[in-house]
Amino acid sequence: MIYKLIVFLPLVGFLIAGLFGRQIGTKASEFVTCGLMAVVAVLSWVVFFQVALGSQETMSVEVLRWIQSGNIDVFWALRIDTLTSVMFVVVNTVSFLVHVYSVGYMHTDPHRPRFFAYLSLFTFTMLMLITSDNLLQMFFGWEGVGLASYLLIGFWYDRPSANAAAMKAFIVNRVGDFGFMLGIAAVFVMFGSINFETIFANAGTYLPAEGSPEAARVIFDVFGLTLTREGALTAACLLLFMGAMGKSAQFLLHTWLPDAMEGPTPVSALIHAATMVTAGVFLVARMSPLFEQSPDALTVVTIIGAITAFFAATVGLVQNDIKRVIAYSTCSQLGYMFVALGIGAYGAAIFHLFTHAFFKALLFLCAGSVIHAVDGEQDMRKMGGLRKHIPVTFWMMTIGTLALTGVGIPFTPIGFAGFFSKDVIIEASYASHSAVSGFAFTLLVIAALFTSFYSWRLAFLTFFGKERASHEVMHHVHESPNVMLIPLYVLAIGAVLAGVIFQGMFYGDAYEGFWKGALFTSEHNELLHEFHHVPFLVVLSPFIAMLIGFVTAWYFYIKSPETPKKLAAAQPGLYQFLLNKWYFDELYDFLFVRSAKALGRFFWQKVDVGTIDHFGPNGVAARVVDTANRVVRLQTGYLYHYAFTMLLGVAALITWMMLGSSV
Repeated sequence: MIYKLIVFLPLVGFLIAGLFGRQIGTKASEFVTCGLMAVVAVLSWVVFFQVALGSQETMSVEVLRWIQSGNIDVFWALRIDTLTSVMFVVVNTVSFLVHVYSVGYMHTDPHRPRFFAYLSLFTFTMLMLITSDNLLQMFFGWEGVGLASYLLIGFWYDRPSANAAAMKAFIVNRVGDFGFMLGIAAVFVMFGSINFETIFANAGTYLPAEGSPEAARVIFDVFGLTLTREGALTAACLLLFMGAMGKSAQFLLHTWLPDAMEGPTPVSALIHAATMVTAGVFLVARMSPLFEQSPDALTVVTIIGAITAFFAATVGLVQNDIKRVIAYSTCSQLGYMFVALGIGAYGAAIFHLFTHAFFKALLFLCAGSVIHAVDGEQDMRKMGGLRKHIPVTFWMMTIGTLALTGVGIPFTPIGFAGFFSKDVIIEASYASHSAVSGFAFTLLVIAALFTSFYSWRLAFLTFFGKERASHEVMHHVHESPNVMLIPLYVLAIGAVLAGVIFQGMFYGDAYEGFWKGALFTSEHNELLHEFHHVPFLVVLSPFIAMLIGFVTAWYFYIKSPETPKKLAAAQPGLYQFLLNKWYFDELYDFLFVRSAKALGRFFWQKVDVGTIDHFGPNGVAARVVDTANRVVRLQTGYLYHYAFTMLLGVAALITWMMLGSSV
């Protein structure tokens, strides 16, 4: 019963606030949705202690029989294991805090019942995704999350930029979702089922012995492309990963994430920092028994993750919108998680997902507090000197920055959350036996340096230096109300303690006892032990990178504020390249958007209007009108015209009768 309450109480909140929000009023809508989420958050921690930290094994809770057609026999069931319980904590804790924060942040918005309804709808669909017991159920939650994100990003629908961002997120994710659907179909063809238990039970024995006749047998022949069992398995994993790339904003399908900042700041914290964007990470982790059988697919996952971490970090170096910097930071950190998945360090990937939820939601909500204080301004160049005016927000954001940049003391259990979760991924990438481990390790260390730089750049531009806002804005700067600050305190506790408390469980000595088979675990997988014995400099590398980034940012924006301007002027090409996000938006606009619009115009003007309408309904109508006009001309109103017509008719009739009788 407790599991059904966790999943369906947010749905109840959505229905009450969405259908009856106007009748019960704004305050009641806020109270209902926040109250239900408080219950769900508490129950999620109860489940975490029972399942992850207790002795409860994996279980399936049936809700109803969903689809029974041919070989497809699908129940709507809730899969409860350690991975689910971890995601319960992440999704519901952050969602509850965002609900509470939104009471203060959105207090002047006239459409608050609709906003809180959307928040609860998003939470429900995300819970459907993480509790799925089969791929179809996961796809249902997957698409539901996409719909909810579309509604939340475009919440301020009277803003063209918000509408454009919502459509962009929805369309780009359709590209990934197309791959996800094909992946589900491929898995069904290979295993005859889309239920996780069946897939996982047969994944380990699906590939035949190397060199056997069965290994060379073609099982797929699609448009002339022949695939053996091994090739089909790799193709299925890559198609599933394509879906993960879209939802988790990985390189090439990342362009929607920064623009999604057009939604209200609580939306950014909920969807694009802690929950929705981690759905792709969850998918690969959940399907780890399948991915583990395809080294080639894992190599692709590692490469894409490493490139994403590096790419997003480079773009974050020069962005000026406070939310956009944090958005690219999210994109970069997701790259870290995928590297961990690609090298087989599944526990480390989920650990970073877990800690990242706390400090990234903290950073976004702090950014919202800053924006709230400076009357909606988001350009960091127009801020400065705010730490004396909003000291609580300053210290909370400092904690989030310390966690994100991975501040801690190497070789000791002292450090913020990111120090444990991010650094272990870097060490694991070095220790990995993957063919691209060196490539991944190098890009991750560089990304750590850039992360430190842009994070402290944000802090220094926003809170230090001289005040650059107008006198009128500075006169009204004020600290946020407690309803917005209390969620920051809770998230700050997670950003400080989550790493040191849970590190041993997620990837340390207690790994197998903690996960209980929820993630792939092999007796021959030595990675968990090897990364504890990497060289001294490897362990220090993220710490050194963090220090270099911090010192450089301090010099650029505290010691010598003119240096960044001189550097940008000296390297205008590189600066514009990074400022314009590697020109991906322009490239995609040229390759896809313009061509799609041109194709649409062609079909509209030439095919639809010029051909179908011209010769179809419009043509028929025109001929009818033309004929009617000609007939109308015969109706002159003169008697002698009608008499002459009658005479012609009589003459024609007599002629016909004479000719007929003669024959």
